[in-house]
Amino acid sequence: MIKSMTAFARKDKKVTNAELSWEIRTVNHRHLDISLHLPSALLAYENKLKETIRKKLSRGRVDLKLTLLETKQKSHDVININEDKVKSLLSACSELKHLTHKSATLSAMEILQWPGVIEKQEVDADDLLVPTQLLLEIALSDLTLMRETEGRRLFKMIRTRCDEVFKIVESVKSRRVEVVKLLREKVMTKLSELGVNVDENRLEQELVYYAQRLDVDEELDRLGAHIEEVNAVLTRSEPVGRRLDFLMQELNREANTLASKSNDVETTKSAVELKVLIEQMREQCLNIE
Repeated sequence: MIKSMTAFARKDKKVTNAELSWEIRTVNHRHLDISLHLPSALLAYENKLKETIRKKLSRGRVDLKLTLLETKQKSHDVININEDKVKSLLSACSELKHLTHKSATLSAMEILQWPGVIEKQEVDADDLLVPTQLLLEIALSDLTLMRETEGRRLFKMIRTRCDEVFKIVESVKSRRVEVVKLLREKVMTKLSELGVNVDENRLEQELVYYAQRLDVDEELDRLGAHIEEVNAVLTRSEPVGRRLDFLMQELNREANTLASKSNDVETTKSAVELKVLIEQMREQCLNIE
């Protein structure tokens, strides 16, 4: 089943002393383009996390943002003091007193307020890696479900357009005999109006030659074959966006040739309808993984 490249997912999780939140947005792109925004504590694991993403996604621009919010410690948590920093402060005070011959003291509160004296309990990045990866996999699974849901809508839309294209092709095919007949009648009427006498054999040869120049059976056959291929590709399990994009180009090429070779108003109208339908499918195929 085809998948869309447009989707969004968000997942949150509480871990020890922190809250994790993954936010993922994807849009269409020719290749897999990953833009990963991580907090500084987890920057060292960027490649490992990208590998997890590549296992789930194969195409599209992917913007991912991981938010890490450290939670407040409980009131009974121990306050860790940097003893070396305190000793350095006291030593500096003693040296200052010796140099200035004046009293230089710091209160306990002033020491505690000095930068670096109270050691902040930072979350260990190694402890965060496993829950971060697990949460990412869950978010990617939700994203995939959304892409599949949108893919089913695209599948129905493209299938409907394929059916309409096929009907138009069959209609043009069935009209070819009448087109040749009308061409002969038009030429004969013109000759009659001009009062020109022509060799019947030569006339027949010219009519056959002209009809061959306007023959579009090959274009119609190729249009039908391409539509069958589109329907077959839509049922594949692997990513098929690029294949569908190529088929849309081929369909458009045949529709243009049909329009250029047509000398019949109804066939020309059919060629225009074909181009409209093909363009509608092409725009949707650009969003398929």
